[in-house]
Amino acid sequence: MSDSPLIVLGVTGSIAAHRAIDVASQLTKAGRDVRVVLTADAQRFVQPLPFRTLSRHPVVTDLYDEEDGWRPTHIALADDATLLLIAPATANTIAKLALGLADDALSALALALNPEARVLVAPAMNGKMWLHPATQQHVATLRSRGVEFIGPEEGLLSCGYEGIGRLWPVDGIVARALELTAAG
Repeated sequence: MSDSPLIVLGVTGSIAAHRAIDVASQLTKAGRDVRVVLTADAQRFVQPLPFRTLSRHPVVTDLYDEEDGWRPTHIALADDATLLLIAPATANTIAKLALGLADDALSALALALNPEARVLVAPAMNGKMWLHPATQQHVATLRSRGVEFIGPEEGLLSCGYEGIGRLWPVDGIVARALELTAAG
């Protein structure tokens, strides 16, 4: 691990996943050590190659991805992370986090996260999904555990509707991640 704060960037299966490439790039340029975890659904929208190139690290795409050494990769990252940033975060991922489910690399990492690490979630989904009482209850549960949310914002959604659900602007997500990982 480098001397800079480790940000684990979780990318989930949203059309906004392509914007996470810019998040990874900007965080790396700002001197953060970025490690990316792509869910299986995220890989339907984006591939590991741009994240690997921009972060200069292998990308975790499976719970059983292993690097050199004996520690499972998701546990090593959970132990060393300063910040877990999930951008974009789908309703499914938010529900898994709230319920403590751990059936993929990202959700297992989140459940094993060291207690000193911060969690920042940037939702992106259909507005009805965001406003659904189940999603709102999951958000409330996560907030009560200290998870911070950034967004979503209002605008034209990829489903064709106008309303809340858009991923927060990349610059805003990056700025907040940098604040949360600033020394001091």
